[in-house]
Amino acid sequence: MKKNNTALFYTCSLIEFIARQTKNERSLVVNLLGDNIERIYKYQDVFHSEPIEKVADDFITRANIPNGQYDNVKLCRYNVPDYWDIGEVFSRLLEDCYSEEETFKGIREVYNSWISMKILNFNSDLYYQSREYIAECYRSGYIIAA
Repeated sequence: MKKNNTALFYTCSLIEFIARQTKNERSLVVNLLGDNIERIYKYQDVFHSEPIEKVADDFITRANIPNGQYDNVKLCRYNVPDYWDIGEVFSRLLEDCYSEEETFKGIREVYNSWISMKILNFNSDLYYQSREYIAECYRSGYIIAA
């Protein structure tokens, strides 16, 4: 996969934004979006020209994403990274662990894996570790001791 894939970055950031808006786990959002993820990825340049709030609302409605109870932002005791920052963490992980042909498989696998919840625990330091470290943890299947 090419590095700095803007379509992947936007897609991951929108997933994060939708999850925060609806207070759902990211895995649920990804699963409910289904094939809409490919549409977001393919047309990110068009969607990016509109306010992210509008795009998110359109996909929340289209995919019937309900409001949930999961609020990792509220649970954070420190500075909360914004949805662009977390979108970047996930897009880099996907770039480092999956080929371009495996993008959509990778999105489903990463967001439904153990590392997703670890990254999204904003009271830990995983989300701001180096991309190489996060990718190696994912490949290993556990958090590698420093």
